[in-house]
Amino acid sequence: MPAVNPEQRRARSGNRRDEAARLAVLHAADDLLVEHGFAALTMEAIARRAGVAKQTIYRWWPSKVEILLDTLIEDSGKRLPVPVERPTAENIRGYLHDFARFVTGDPAGKVLLTLIAEAQHHPATAASFHERYLGPRRARERDLLARATAAGEVSPALAPGPALDALLGPVVYCALTGSGIPRDLLDTLFDTLLRPRSR
Repeated sequence: MPAVNPEQRRARSGNRRDEAARLAVLHAADDLLVEHGFAALTMEAIARRAGVAKQTIYRWWPSKVEILLDTLIEDSGKRLPVPVERPTAENIRGYLHDFARFVTGDPAGKVLLTLIAEAQHHPATAASFHERYLGPRRARERDLLARATAAGEVSPALAPGPALDALLGPVVYCALTGSGIPRDLLDTLFDTLLRPRSR
């Protein structure tokens, strides 16, 4: 068995510590946002909760918005993935219902709503939000809708972009205003806008 270089072992350990610290920062930011809101979220508070030096956070992220974006990208990728399997009307309907649950009941959904709200007042936040999160996700959602249309599963009343706006916009509005999202609202939007193939 070849000898292990001590420097290699230390480097690997350091990488593990860095990943643990990164995750601690993301979880701390998520928790603090839910507990205290965006205005009270500071780099100092995140550092204290995560147990890392503030300088470490600034070395990895220029602002709390970028930390929240990393949190949102990571968590939504795990808990609200855009379906990649063969597109069917039912897995699109399921995605719509999952999205409603995400924005009303998941801590990462609160991050999404916070960033949408902040993007209305800060052009830099809007640009970063669109570039890093909304643009890539919308592209995957449009692709899902296009593949389902090509397969004859749905017959959208609108082009993919406007169809997504009309499907998801009311859900976001209800979540931002604290309203409940009735199941029949989701099903009516889906059936009216996408006109799924009858079985």
